[in-house]
Amino acid sequence: MQTILLCLTTQHDWRLAGLAVAVCVLASFTAIAIYRKACADKGPARWLWLGVGAAASGFGIWSTHFIAMLAYLPGVDSGFDLGPTIGSLIVALAFAFLGQGTALVGRSRLASLVGGGLAGLGISAMHYMGMMALTVPGRLDWSGGLIATSSVFGVLLGAAALWVANTWRKVEGFIAASLIFAGAVLTTHFLGMAAATFVPDPTVAIENTGLTAPAMSLIISAGAAVVLAACLVLSIIDWKNRERLRLQKVQLDTALGSITQGICMYDADGKVTLFNERYSEITGVPPDKLTATDLVDIVQHPRSGIQVDDAASFASHVVDAAKQGRSLNDVLHRKDGRIVRAITHPVSSGGWVVTLDDITDRQRAQAEIAHMARHDGLTGLPNRTLFNERLAAALLRVSRGDRVGVFLIDLDRFKPINDTMGHSAGDALLKEVAARLSCCLRESDTVARLGGDEFAIIQAGNGLTAADTTTLAERLIEAVTAPFAISGQDVGIGASIGISFAPEDGNEAETLLRKADIAMYRAKADGRGAYRFFEAGMDAQAHARRVIETELRTALAKGELEIHYQPIHDSRTRWVVAFEALLRWNHPLRGLLMPDQFISIAEQTGLIRDIGDWVLKTACREAESWSRPVHIAVNLSPVQFRSRSLVSTVKAALAESGLAPQRLELEITEAVLLQDNEMTLGILHELREIGVLISMDDFGTGYSSLGYLRSFPFDKIKIDRSFVRDIASRADAMAIVRAVTGLSRSLGIPTTAEGVETFEQAELLRTEGCTQVQGFYFSEGRPAKEVEDILAAGNASDVSGAAAVEAHRRSRARRLQG
Repeated sequence: MQTILLCLTTQHDWRLAGLAVAVCVLASFTAIAIYRKACADKGPARWLWLGVGAAASGFGIWSTHFIAMLAYLPGVDSGFDLGPTIGSLIVALAFAFLGQGTALVGRSRLASLVGGGLAGLGISAMHYMGMMALTVPGRLDWSGGLIATSSVFGVLLGAAALWVANTWRKVEGFIAASLIFAGAVLTTHFLGMAAATFVPDPTVAIENTGLTAPAMSLIISAGAAVVLAACLVLSIIDWKNRERLRLQKVQLDTALGSITQGICMYDADGKVTLFNERYSEITGVPPDKLTATDLVDIVQHPRSGIQVDDAASFASHVVDAAKQGRSLNDVLHRKDGRIVRAITHPVSSGGWVVTLDDITDRQRAQAEIAHMARHDGLTGLPNRTLFNERLAAALLRVSRGDRVGVFLIDLDRFKPINDTMGHSAGDALLKEVAARLSCCLRESDTVARLGGDEFAIIQAGNGLTAADTTTLAERLIEAVTAPFAISGQDVGIGASIGISFAPEDGNEAETLLRKADIAMYRAKADGRGAYRFFEAGMDAQAHARRVIETELRTALAKGELEIHYQPIHDSRTRWVVAFEALLRWNHPLRGLLMPDQFISIAEQTGLIRDIGDWVLKTACREAESWSRPVHIAVNLSPVQFRSRSLVSTVKAALAESGLAPQRLELEITEAVLLQDNEMTLGILHELREIGVLISMDDFGTGYSSLGYLRSFPFDKIKIDRSFVRDIASRADAMAIVRAVTGLSRSLGIPTTAEGVETFEQAELLRTEGCTQVQGFYFSEGRPAKEVEDILAAGNASDVSGAAAVEAHRRSRARRLQG
């Protein structure tokens, strides 16, 4: 120890010795940093980094040695032999590459120790070869013990440095490994220097074939420059990598934070390595409890909302799938009742990524959609789709001896109640009817609402008899006939029921429904409030309906259809401002038929398209001939909107007649908008672009009238006659009219009230701000030839409304009698 201290304190220039220590530490940090970079990379890049790291390490060790040699003060002139000097550099580089390469390829603790030991052995070999390069006028005596000690320290510290670099991955490990490696270099050198004693010998001459101290300084400076350049390059690359990783982390955090699903990555040991905030929310585990946590701990955490039977079995199920490279798609349930879909994908590193998606609302929506697709939205009963499915299933059992009874139920006197009390009362009544019908059935029976006030029932069973069906029919009629309390009033309706049987009346659903429908019409014809079984002779009634259909197909060609025009008046001035076109069928045998006697058949058969086109073109042509340019209003059927040619038909009608588009008002009901809202709105906007006006007819009678005012800017609102009829006697009717007129004023949309039959109604509507009025108080629909008389009459107040109503009633009575 005294020899070592004497060597350090008296035989070295501390300025150069300090420089040697600084170069050694810098080179060690650079070498370890590049070595760890090589360990982190894959493919050819790791060998490139290994070469750079070995160069930095070798040059650093070599530079440290020779700077320290320059600091050595033997007291005589000295030099360096070129061959050993270069050889020592090659040894340093070779052992650095060999040692670091062994540790890198082995990737084990033993490989780290062996590789580090080789690097330490290279330090010792380089040192003593470098000492051989020293030329002095004398000789060096060596201490074998110190030589062995320096070599052992170099090997042990070199092994320790790479072992720490490979096993302690944090920044503290990097610092410790760098300092240990620097210690290996400095310990080997200074112990080795202490092992040499200079003995002067005048007989030994220094040949001028070596390197002088200045030359050696230049070479060492170049070596140090290599180390510093490597350090600089490493720093730049590392800075760029850190910046790239920082930006990637910011992007990743942003992406993960914006994803509505919970995402978490597990490593090969089953520990959490990455997750987003949504994952913490869905699992219920706080973020600070998730990092480095395994799946079992997450599921068993006190605040976890995930519900599984056995956390360990569930975790094992996930881990096994990841090891086998299988993806999982599990549905989990939370303790709060919410439903979570967990999708697990294995990753190449041996871990897996899990995505958690809260599908509660989606599943509820799907279940609701599925329910709505097969159930009536008002009553909650099965609709026609589900009814047909269950009927088909019941008919499959007929071959095994079952009998099936199909009931069609049509409510009697429902329409008058719906018209007088309003649709809300009608809806409430339908709900009560549905409840009563359901109470009459067995669990195996099905009751459905097919539409409007029409219901259907399936009664099936192996021992089903006509007596069973009769008993049920009587119970149904009794239930429906009992008074209902609707809107504070007792309401009485009835039911007409038609019944068909399988297999007697057929084995196909369509056949059974058709025959039950025929039987139901017979029950109505026989006085309503009754039931009838299908009989072969009932086809006559269906035949009559088919006759009407057949005659209607030729009515247009024969010129039997005509248009009557009902005037629409300004509520303040009472002047005629428009006419509404009303279709009539001048039947050769039955006389003048109103639309309610044939329009439904026309719509069901598709004839309404041709009839509607004819009405539109005829009304436009006749309106163009009027002496005053008042508006003409034409009703459009929902069926017409299913035709893509509607817009072109309107254009053609205007072009052929020469009527100004602004004079044409097209009236539609909510039924038009219900069938295909998006397509219908597109057609309405195309019509608006032509310049025609669009009116909403029967406003307030549907479920979505207000919503449609937002989806399309109507030019006029027509208040339904059901509200006008009761405006003078019922406060709720007045309130509805007042609300509609007030809304219309706010939106800047004119209003027309239909069905005005009294002076009092007309005055109340005027007072409430209704823009226009029409009804029997002013005039019924008149033939085209009488339009000019109405226009010539001028102010409508000159015409007796009461007289007009009475004249209409007498005319209608004569037609009915005839």
